[in-house]
Amino acid sequence: MSGEQELGITESKEHATGEWYAELVQKAGLADYAPMGGFIVTRPRGYAIWERLKNHLDGWFKQTGVQNAYFPMFIPESYLEKEKDIVEGFDPEVAWVTKGGYDELEEQLAVRPTSESIITPFLAQWTRSHRDLPIRVNQWCSVVRWEATETKPFFRTKEFLWQEGHTAHHDEEDAVEEMETRLGQYKRLYEDVLAMPVLSGRKPDHDKFPGAHTTTTVEALMPDGKSVQGGTSHYLGTSFAEAYDVTYVDEDEEVKTAHTTSWGLSWRALGALFMTHSDDQGLVLPPTLAETQVVIVPIWDEDSKDDVLAYAEDVEADLEDAGVRVELDDRDHRNPGFKYNEHELNGVPLRIEIGSYEVADDELTLVHRPDGEEITVERDNVAETVEDHLDTIFAKLYASAEETLEGEIREAESREEILGTIGQHGGYVKCGWCGDEACEEPIKDAIAAEIVMVPKDRDEEPIHDECAICGDEAEETAYFAKTY
Repeated sequence: MSGEQELGITESKEHATGEWYAELVQKAGLADYAPMGGFIVTRPRGYAIWERLKNHLDGWFKQTGVQNAYFPMFIPESYLEKEKDIVEGFDPEVAWVTKGGYDELEEQLAVRPTSESIITPFLAQWTRSHRDLPIRVNQWCSVVRWEATETKPFFRTKEFLWQEGHTAHHDEEDAVEEMETRLGQYKRLYEDVLAMPVLSGRKPDHDKFPGAHTTTTVEALMPDGKSVQGGTSHYLGTSFAEAYDVTYVDEDEEVKTAHTTSWGLSWRALGALFMTHSDDQGLVLPPTLAETQVVIVPIWDEDSKDDVLAYAEDVEADLEDAGVRVELDDRDHRNPGFKYNEHELNGVPLRIEIGSYEVADDELTLVHRPDGEEITVERDNVAETVEDHLDTIFAKLYASAEETLEGEIREAESREEILGTIGQHGGYVKCGWCGDEACEEPIKDAIAAEIVMVPKDRDEEPIHDECAICGDEAEETAYFAKTY
């Protein structure tokens, strides 16, 4: 097989989504599979995208009172056991360390599946007076959940990167506002940075975070009709504060129990990004996250080489001065066609082609990565022109994802309609629901779809009067979907 054949994607996104995604991740240089099942190696290109995502979110956190910290990756079993719902919810997924060197440990240590049980005790230590609240800490780290049976890079791995925020507040009102703030920032991340519209809602009570009062979620729809839980924000009530004694003395010298929250977003957001926008030519990235936003490909023959390269270097300098992340691909040993294919595979949003005609006419040829649109523009004001085209490319990506989402939200009034609609079309099906977990089971058992969310407002009237499954009075609207 030649180098050019090996370079490209051979699977079809539409007809073999799983195989296409696995090939995309490896050939676009995002990740490799580790020797242990369930783990991946994140390559520099993949990690650079994560860093850019992280920088956006981290900046917003800091603007809203959050400070970064770091806590041990090992959690004593006795700490984990203080909150019974955490134990019951995560115990099947916990990896345990029982030896240090040759010695058995006196107490086995959990490799963190989440950090409430190691962070909350320190929130308790740091909280004495009402003046100490609110406390907001966040850590960027990895967690381990021994659940993944089939490795799907960035979607399902035993170890994954994420951020987890933990806060303590005077009362429920402040804590709920915190939960909503973080959910809003996750929604903003998807829509303003990843170019992906999302639905926001609340998890049904049987699927909320262990020990939480309320779990809110942003859900992203993939092109194959499955939903991705894009980030969650939890109001934990006082359950964790009671378990770990997070109390404070209020203005009246009374001891009160704090209200806490936790919220997290993982690199699953990257998986959703790659799957949403990429195509059979390779990776497609919004300019906000692309390591290289613009690639300049000079096209020359022996007579025009010096003039073309000088012209291209001037364009590169203007773009660099304007803060555009630009690369001039002047490799001698690769022809322009190979370069086009390689940069398309790697997800560069905008290509500038410069040949002798462009030099003679004082022009540039721009090519948009998402749809291959080709535009001839004047050389003058290149930085402003390129910024406008990068904005256009972002808008194209968002519009395409929005069109997918809007066409994939349907209604149903019976079990048969739910099964038929999801079975045929995928996407979201909303229906009346009585609130009983048992009514989810017939759908889950038949087609592996589940209730991914309900409206955030508990008082919102259901769209139908009756539960689509059992026929009892509907308490709220449920959104069913298959999931990653």
